[in-house]
Amino acid sequence: MKEEEERAKTEQSLKSILVSKSRDFLISSDGKRMPVSELEGKTVGLYFSALYNKSYADFTPKLVKVYEELKEKGEGFEIVLKSLDIHEESFKRGFRSVPWALPFKDKSCEKLTRYFELSTLPTLVIIGPDGKTLNSNVAEAVEEHGVEAFPFTPEKFAELAEIEKAKEAAQTVESVLVSGRFCHWERWKQAMQASFHLSTHDDFYLLFQIPMSDLVGKTILLYFSARWRPPCRAFFPKLMEAYHKIKAKNESIEVVFISSDMNQASFDGFFLGMSWLALPFGDPRKASLSRKLKVYSIPMLVALGPSGRTVTKETRDMISVHGAEAYPFTEEHLKNIEANYQDMKKVWPEKAIHALPEHEIVRSRHTLYKCDGCDEERRIWSFYCEGCDFHLHPKCALKEEKETKDDDAEEDKPNKKGWICFGDACHKGLRY
Repeated sequence: MKEEEERAKTEQSLKSILVSKSRDFLISSDGKRMPVSELEGKTVGLYFSALYNKSYADFTPKLVKVYEELKEKGEGFEIVLKSLDIHEESFKRGFRSVPWALPFKDKSCEKLTRYFELSTLPTLVIIGPDGKTLNSNVAEAVEEHGVEAFPFTPEKFAELAEIEKAKEAAQTVESVLVSGRFCHWERWKQAMQASFHLSTHDDFYLLFQIPMSDLVGKTILLYFSARWRPPCRAFFPKLMEAYHKIKAKNESIEVVFISSDMNQASFDGFFLGMSWLALPFGDPRKASLSRKLKVYSIPMLVALGPSGRTVTKETRDMISVHGAEAYPFTEEHLKNIEANYQDMKKVWPEKAIHALPEHEIVRSRHTLYKCDGCDEERRIWSFYCEGCDFHLHPKCALKEEKETKDDDAEEDKPNKKGWICFGDACHKGLRY
């Protein structure tokens, strides 16, 4: 089967992709038919999408705009929709703005989906003038570069990559955030206490905005999040803790909340507990920032350095693992943190003995864990028993080991910290 697929791709042509035994034409929304042969020698975008897909409404108008601009320039470019809609009415509604399509539930659907290894929607496969696949999905390129991405060749994408590198080198806070101001909840609360005639958040946005100049020269964390999403609510306390610890050291840092909440009330409810800035709800900069920084899921935390250049898009993971110690989020700083972790373990033994049970617990590395000695959340190094799922922070473990040795002579000592042990295994019981 694999050999057949490879041979099919080698011998690929527009006819082999778009023509079936019962059909050699494409259709338009007004009922016209066009022979597939008329696309020979043109660049063809095979557009896999469906009206039910939430990205369809955002992406399709941009794709059609690119199509119209290229047609005005006389470029040989055509779009062919391959709808994955289940219902014909949805197919017809989604087809209205696209020039050509394969008929609804065409027999080639399953073959094309498998042939192009479809994994996401929308997907825009580019077939070159020679009938061969130029790119398996340029939807992101169209989203980001528009008509400038044509003719979607490797050479064009290399050229765009160089342009992007130059833009990143010249990036500033102003160029990322475009323009505009930010709102600050604390200032609104203070104003409410002093001026009771303010009754709406709209007044707050108009009267208590922070100018862009306040962010210049600072480390900026762009916090893409939403109250309705559980991972966002779970990460928020960690970010808040790290933020206050960094600010306590008089570090120049600010967070800008960029909301994906569904409505103003949800935004207000989430922003109420924050100590930093936000784009006003519904601000158009949110969409452009999401595209520019390739935000595909939330929560996402993007760090901009004092120069305005992007330091990392992995800030969420860094704070989850290292907390406030991750600041200023640079690669060099992370290497120093890792070196410190390696130095730490040199002063600790590879194994320790816990009082209950009296078997060895092994020094292990864990991203995040709760110490069963002090009940606090700890990171990186732990003395651990896999059978018991028992963690001790190194300081707790070594202190416990010393107490164990001191108390070896005592008999009938009750279990500590609620651990019930049988031979070489133990589990948590009631705490005494």
